[in-house]
Amino acid sequence: MINLETLTVREFAPLPYAYDALEPYIDAKTMELHHDAHHAAYVNNLSKALAAYPGLEFEPVAAILKDLNKFPEPIRTTIRNNGGGHINHTLFWDIMGRTTSTTPRDAVAHALKAQFGSFEAFKQELSSKATGIFGSGWAWLIVDAAGTLQITTSANQDSPYMTDATPILGLDVWEHAYYLHYQNKRASYIEAWWNVVNWNAIEERYRHVTNQG
Repeated sequence: MINLETLTVREFAPLPYAYDALEPYIDAKTMELHHDAHHAAYVNNLSKALAAYPGLEFEPVAAILKDLNKFPEPIRTTIRNNGGGHINHTLFWDIMGRTTSTTPRDAVAHALKAQFGSFEAFKQELSSKATGIFGSGWAWLIVDAAGTLQITTSANQDSPYMTDATPILGLDVWEHAYYLHYQNKRASYIEAWWNVVNWNAIEERYRHVTNQG
């Protein structure tokens, strides 16, 4: 697990699996372009934007996003977009993978049932909100300040860290995440995406965030 709270500006990890590891649900070419082109561009643009602030390249991206108001416009928008793009995608890669289970267990399973009534109800609500995002954005499962699971959405590359929330699952619904394979069928992409969610990784993140070991 990559600790998002300590992820720095230039910390750009390789994919934790092969480009074709998520097929047939997400194709290899999409994964290659998404990681090596789109995510890499966010990292490079963020580094350039922070060049005028020596030392910040070693600061956690999450902390920078929480304190955006200290930066003047227009650099603030550049940092917001690219810093969010960097940390959002770092989570995205980490919570996917081909596993033997397509449903959560242990602490996450209990928390989802307590908050949403059932895993299926949670899945339906997040899918619906992700499908309904106008334009580009993300659907999130976050842990709020009270330690409660919540489903939220954000536009563009805005990050839950900007609202003092901690994401443990993020679904990218920018067109570059699915258009090569699914074209304009976002709902089909979202339905397929559930097959590559790595619930073991999400369980680890949830336990880390809620101090359950």
